[in-house]
Amino acid sequence: MSETGQQAAVERLKTGVKGFDELIEGGIPRGFFISIVGEPGTGKTIFSIHFAWEGIKESDRVIYVTTEESKESIVQQASQFGMNFRKGLNEKKMIIIDALMKSKEEEWTLNDLNIEELVSKVIEAKKALGYGRTRLVIDSMSAFWIDKPAMARKMSYYIKRVLYKWDVTAYLISQYAVTTDLAYGFGLEHIADGIIRFKKILSRGVLKRYVLVEKMRQTNHDLTSHEVYIKPGIGMEIGPGTEKKREDFRINPEVAKKMVDAKNKGIREFLGEEESEWPEK
Repeated sequence: MSETGQQAAVERLKTGVKGFDELIEGGIPRGFFISIVGEPGTGKTIFSIHFAWEGIKESDRVIYVTTEESKESIVQQASQFGMNFRKGLNEKKMIIIDALMKSKEEEWTLNDLNIEELVSKVIEAKKALGYGRTRLVIDSMSAFWIDKPAMARKMSYYIKRVLYKWDVTAYLISQYAVTTDLAYGFGLEHIADGIIRFKKILSRGVLKRYVLVEKMRQTNHDLTSHEVYIKPGIGMEIGPGTEKKREDFRINPEVAKKMVDAKNKGIREFLGEEESEWPEK
């Protein structure tokens, strides 16, 4: 609070998605780490592409880490919605780190899905882009702990603790299993400053997508689920609130029990291993 008793204004970054910023008082607070969660096919990557493109337009530095699509695939997908990532790359406003193809000839790649290497490469990219407000997308975080889910919370904490110092506002994407809604790892949502959850539902033979802001610190955010529209040549748009409640986004008790059992099993496996220490950057 200031001397006058007025709360200091929160600097917010626009998401670039029509209809979404109104749900979170104008945008994502600068420096926040946001967990973007949901099943495949719910719109998480397109939502993130909008965030990156908005950064390019606003002259922010943009770092996009892709683990499940190639760099060229991300560039092509953005172009389908009128977003010229190629121009951003050529003008040194953006760096795409390709963790899928692992080309030895490519400077911006990861040789291994290792959390230390990821953080080091993001910092290297930040230095290359220069001083200033930076947007970071990691699509997805799940790839780094898919074979060791008990490490998810520790890895998530490490990323936030180190990269917070580098003036980044981050989208950290987490995948859910198609058949169970089981997250690939536990921990990302615990360290997140905000949680944006995507969901898809088959209604009368038609696939519908929804988004819900479950958490956003320092923000009086909307508590209603909203239908998501993905339009050719335009991208994502958010519709009006629906009558679906927060509970509609939650998994049933049987699946919840599976998640708890899997988590406990992972913790037991983790406690049986020697912990490694990750260095400060």
